[in-house]
Amino acid sequence: MLAGLGGFCYRHRRWVVLAWLGATVVLFAVGGRVFPRLGVEYTGSHLESFAGYDRLNSSAEYGPKIGVLLSGRSPTDPGVAAAVTAAVARTRALGEVARVRTPYDAPATGLVATDGRAFLLTVDLKPGLDRAGRDAALSTVEAALRPLGPAIGARVLFGGPTLTTREETQQVKRDTEHGELIALPITLAVMVVIFAGFLAAAIPVLGAIAAVAGGLAALYLFSFHLQLDPSVPSVTTVMGLGLSIDYALLLVSRYREELAQLGDGELAIRRTMATAGRTITFSALTVAVALSGMFLFNVVIFKGLAAAGLSVVLMALVAALSLTPALIGLFHARISPAARKVADDGRFAALARATRRHAVLVVLVVAGLLLGLGSPFLHVQYRLGGVELLPTSFESRQYAEAVNAGFPGQGVDPVLIVARVPARALDRYGRRVAGWPGVAHVLPAQSRLDGWAVLPIVPRGDSQGPAAQGLVEQLRQQRPAFTTWVTGTAAVLVDLHDQVLIGAPKAALWVGLATFVLLFLMTGSVLVPVKALLMNTLSLGATFGALVWVFQDGHFSGLLGFTPVSGLETWLPVLVFAFAFGLSMDYEVFLLSRIKELYDSGLPNDRAVEVGLQRSGPIITSAALLVVIVFAGFAAGRSLTIKELGVAMAIAVTVDATLVRTVLVPATMSLLGDLNWWAPGWLRRVHARVGLGEGRSVSGG
Repeated sequence: MLAGLGGFCYRHRRWVVLAWLGATVVLFAVGGRVFPRLGVEYTGSHLESFAGYDRLNSSAEYGPKIGVLLSGRSPTDPGVAAAVTAAVARTRALGEVARVRTPYDAPATGLVATDGRAFLLTVDLKPGLDRAGRDAALSTVEAALRPLGPAIGARVLFGGPTLTTREETQQVKRDTEHGELIALPITLAVMVVIFAGFLAAAIPVLGAIAAVAGGLAALYLFSFHLQLDPSVPSVTTVMGLGLSIDYALLLVSRYREELAQLGDGELAIRRTMATAGRTITFSALTVAVALSGMFLFNVVIFKGLAAAGLSVVLMALVAALSLTPALIGLFHARISPAARKVADDGRFAALARATRRHAVLVVLVVAGLLLGLGSPFLHVQYRLGGVELLPTSFESRQYAEAVNAGFPGQGVDPVLIVARVPARALDRYGRRVAGWPGVAHVLPAQSRLDGWAVLPIVPRGDSQGPAAQGLVEQLRQQRPAFTTWVTGTAAVLVDLHDQVLIGAPKAALWVGLATFVLLFLMTGSVLVPVKALLMNTLSLGATFGALVWVFQDGHFSGLLGFTPVSGLETWLPVLVFAFAFGLSMDYEVFLLSRIKELYDSGLPNDRAVEVGLQRSGPIITSAALLVVIVFAGFAAGRSLTIKELGVAMAIAVTVDATLVRTVLVPATMSLLGDLNWWAPGWLRRVHARVGLGEGRSVSGG
């Protein structure tokens, strides 16, 4: 089937390319509309913290809050007071505004800085505004109050969740575009060297552009059914570029090899699709399996990321199986065949022989090194993203840092107790918990609509520190006589972390079993899939350790241009596991498929490993180099979320393509010998019936 598809696309190459060109333009036009729809609102959740927020929102007299900081002037100055009063009167008249609080209102606790030289205005919007309505209201409020700063000679800063979300979404889009602008030209230049020609090098890039366009369009459709975090488009772009480059590189390289042997372009593409096409299909399936594990986490952000990843994997595969053969046909005159005789005794074959001579030592040293690299993950801490993920030049981050420094208590998010009781009942409970070790102070309970009330409890330390998380657990264990919901930033972090711990074993079991089955269907071996899973575990452990060492512990923060936040995003290890595992299996499939093909043709195991590594090693290392360039482009982004993802994936690919695939795998395969291909008799019979090995003969037609 794949051979026939390749032949069809090769013969009708102009029509196929034109169809893809038109589709890509349309897909980009559709996909570009996803950015305004980004954002996660955890409503209707089974988690206590999100359920508590639901009750807060449904009983709210006011909607989202916008903070305005005016620094450098005292609010007691008569001229300042007159200007502020006039500007606030105009703001209160706006249709989207429900309330404005100032230092001149009673009570106005906490709205004046400790040094008396700065003060806050808080604007409460009307409840029920959708995302577009909140953004429009923010712009209207800014227009009304921003001129107040120059009028009174004060510095003015805006902040709050609405502005933070808007700035984060805008920065993610800019980082995505910036990453593409950095990665694509460098990637193309490197591929020109690898392929010794511009047109041949353009094939993977064109396939990547089509895959990214399709992935973004799919995201736009998903956005009507799933909530998508602002980081999701970057994930789509990075994976689209990486996988498309891998797949096109493998196809073009195999085509040049087959062209040298067969001399006919269409026969060469048919043979290429029957072998390398089957390999990338297996690869895409293993990546899809790894990503589908995120659906097993009962967290909305993971489901959105899984949908994004699966979309772009599918698009990358479809583009590789149809657009790439058509582009090869279109540029066939500029794609030179490989050397007539493939050199099977080059540097990669020599590396395989060297690892075989010292196989036990190589396995022990490399495995020990990977375990050592992974050791920092033992002291990992988790954080919930907020303004600290944005660059320090962003207004919402400057606002948060200034408020935290000048207004004690205002910069720490309280733990919130929500209950359908009178406020005085919550106040009695508050007096009981005020002396607990993790409590800094308890604020007065606030009455809300429909009989609800909320009690803010300010924890010691920061909003998400150990004291705040411990306080959440204690409040849930020692509840009052009435029903309560414990929510707030720390509670969300605790709940998300618990969900990760609950979902991780299920996801790991699913990914492991499904990957085992796929590799068994490809190789007919029981030991090869088990060994591949162990190798991937070591590789991922090293990546996680490096993430903690860099982003939590702060090493190379100056070089990479970020401020450490003493923890990793809760979702980051899950996302890196899914995507790095998929890419690692990508290279594993590339290597194993070639070794298995040679072993089945009659070569002894050791020689099959040597020749297989020699033939696939250049492809794996070239693909890894190009993918690292792509990820490095995104690591240059200003948003910490994008930077963490880019660095993590660059480390994962580098470790996997060097230490694991070209050193550790050949060493272990040499140690096992023919046992690599062992399976019980009944499983051999199963593989004989349903196994999906490489195609062995392709005829014209």
